[in-house]
Amino acid sequence: MEYNSPVYNVFAVPVEKIKPNSYNPNTVAPPEMKLLYESIRQDGYTMPVVCYYDKESDTYVIVDGFHRYRVMMEHKDIYEREKGMLPVSIIDKPLDQRMASTIRHNRARGSHDVDLMSNIVKELHELGRSDAWISRHLGMERDEILRLKQITGLAALFKDVKFGKAWKPVDEGKEYF
Repeated sequence: MEYNSPVYNVFAVPVEKIKPNSYNPNTVAPPEMKLLYESIRQDGYTMPVVCYYDKESDTYVIVDGFHRYRVMMEHKDIYEREKGMLPVSIIDKPLDQRMASTIRHNRARGSHDVDLMSNIVKELHELGRSDAWISRHLGMERDEILRLKQITGLAALFKDVKFGKAWKPVDEGKEYF
């Protein structure tokens, strides 16, 4: 028998038939949830939610993708656009293996390399994108953008920055206290 990965069988499932599992330790901070919403709003659902189908209750239990599910549940515009349907791929495994799958999915996401992120900010700046644009589209705070710009060390990235005059050099021979 030939193996077929679940992603080749994606089904549109009514979100009301999908239930979170009781064991996922993963949490997403509010800024990243906002970015996930923005990603789904602009790009649509690009990855299915991984579920186990529970025949007894006729529900789909989430193995991976809880936060994508949450976006639909919390954002009426997404729910309406998607007509209340979530893309789902199904795995048929016992509970212990589903738990292991959840952890593998969570931990396999990786993290962003600081040097590569600073190069992306540099390239976006060179393409004419403002800090506000970068902040809005990449979900970054302005201080994070500033730190990433500092890493690249390019003065051109700061050419439009207005610096305040609040700082004055200290005369080392004078006492101020």
